[in-house]
Amino acid sequence: MKAKDILTEKEGGRLFLLGNEAAVRGALESGVSLVSTYPGTPSSEIGDVFYKIAREAGVYFEFSVNEKVALEVSAAAASAGLRSFVFMKHVGLNVAADSFMSVVYTGVEGGMIILSADDPSMYSSQNEQDNRIMTRLAGIPLLEPSNPQEVKDLMKFGFELSEQFKIPVLMRTTTRISHMRGIVNLGPVIKGKKKGFFKKNPEQYVVMPAYVTKLRKELMEKLNKIKGIADNSPVNKIIDKGGKALGIITSGGAFNYVMDVINENDLKVKILKLAFSYPFPEKLVLDFMNNVENILVVEEVEPVIEKEVLSIIGKHHIRKKVYGKLDGTLSRIYEYNPDIVSAGITKVINKELIKREKFSTELSLPLRPPVLCPGCPHRATYFALKSAIKKLKLKEKEIIYSTDIGCYALGLQPPYKMGDYCISMGSSIGIGCGFSKATNQKIISFIGDSTFFHAGVPPLINAVHNKA
Repeated sequence: MKAKDILTEKEGGRLFLLGNEAAVRGALESGVSLVSTYPGTPSSEIGDVFYKIAREAGVYFEFSVNEKVALEVSAAAASAGLRSFVFMKHVGLNVAADSFMSVVYTGVEGGMIILSADDPSMYSSQNEQDNRIMTRLAGIPLLEPSNPQEVKDLMKFGFELSEQFKIPVLMRTTTRISHMRGIVNLGPVIKGKKKGFFKKNPEQYVVMPAYVTKLRKELMEKLNKIKGIADNSPVNKIIDKGGKALGIITSGGAFNYVMDVINENDLKVKILKLAFSYPFPEKLVLDFMNNVENILVVEEVEPVIEKEVLSIIGKHHIRKKVYGKLDGTLSRIYEYNPDIVSAGITKVINKELIKREKFSTELSLPLRPPVLCPGCPHRATYFALKSAIKKLKLKEKEIIYSTDIGCYALGLQPPYKMGDYCISMGSSIGIGCGFSKATNQKIISFIGDSTFFHAGVPPLINAVHNKA
């Protein structure tokens, strides 16, 4: 399959798409006009596809200098009445957070989708944050697809919801949803508007204290109305396998593991699958819990849904046991799989479930850590620095190597061993500033070109101004 097929395949056709590719098709079927991003795994393929097809699709697409700028570009387009789509990996939302929080207050005219691709187990990330928490912080509606078809369909649903309530919508995917493939049934591609028109309204779009006090009240009113839609939305589904001893509440990729275990063991349980999970559909969840005896919450990373469930139980004085992360039934860390979910269900129902056959070998397999590519110029940089250090007769303990996010961080491995501190994009220079004032050691900061433009310019100015 070619990237162009995602654009040109006709209504009624079917494609075998990654979750990320399905997001592209969903945006195209929604009449998106502008798309922006700063690339980051596990969201990268969305940008790869848009880069190849945007011109033919009549969509403006850009790789922005960082996630904050990408969000601002899309926010401006949506405020001018266009449908816009901005996407990033989960930690990118941290970079965009200042503008992210404000654009939820100001609202939009055209639909705006913000996709956060979370990374349980941190396959390519520096932390395992769960951006469902960010939805509560900002007050933004949340959609959680569980497969490529849902990614596409929820994109369209999200744009409509966004325009109905004049508010951006966050879609949370995970590494598994982004990179799984599935058959996707296609609808028609809709051409987006070429240009919008921004209607001046400072009381809405200028976040002065006198204005945002009113916007805060309006946001709460929007969320109350949207909560009613979530309670009755067909994207939230109850799957009844018979029996009422156990009800499982789940969302996103975790739903797939739940269904694998349920179907494989023919368990008589009820499942509530939440795809529209914030504002939290309290009435739907309450009705579901009233029809089961015990509740198990299966979700990846933080106990977000579990805490909502416990809040409802306390509010309505319900005497039922809730199992999940907080009582140790399931792990609070790392990506789930069917075996982990099966072990959790086993604890609840006290019944031995089918164990999948595991394969093992007595062969000792060599470790294959990531390494710099053959011919990579970073090797020459490290070699030159090592040679200079040797010539200057400096001791390694006298030098702090502040490195950064990028492949050059692999310099921490032998034989170079030139990586002592790294916490975020662009941090190498800021960290160097701090160490230069806090110690008498020599500081060497490494930063790549993209990272420099992303977040390295302000700390470099700081270094010069403060004579680091």
